[in-house]
Amino acid sequence: MSEHGVTVTWRRTSTSFDYEVYNRDHTWSFDGGIQVRGSAAPAYHGDSDCVDPEEAYVAALSGCHMLTFLAITSRKRLVVDAYEDNATGFMEKNVHGKLAVTRVVLRPRVRFSGSVVPSYDELAKLHEQAHQGCIIANSVLTTVTVEPAD
Repeated sequence: MSEHGVTVTWRRTSTSFDYEVYNRDHTWSFDGGIQVRGSAAPAYHGDSDCVDPEEAYVAALSGCHMLTFLAITSRKRLVVDAYEDNATGFMEKNVHGKLAVTRVVLRPRVRFSGSVVPSYDELAKLHEQAHQGCIIANSVLTTVTVEPAD
């Protein structure tokens, strides 16, 4: 079907490779030349000015849900003017006792215009369709819930 590549590059810049001091900063290079500065989460000695993998994971789920939602609403001739999601991922121990992002809660707030604006129940159905069609959500074991904002 398709392939999606990314290059992750890291080079040691610290004098020591001791756990407490080695650098975690790295670069994610995507198609088209876009680069993102990545690091570990600050709790794991990372740089808070960079994106950590757990944040990127939550963003990928949120972004995929949004793009699927926009495709569905566009095909239904609903007009979306704005979409914002304050998503949260929860890192907890999974059933095997390992740390994992076990849950992600999406909280999309959607603003519609035009002659047809979906009711709350219709909006919930649109989000369920988007969730079922989201490639990233279909690719992970994480439980993903959607809590549309009012």
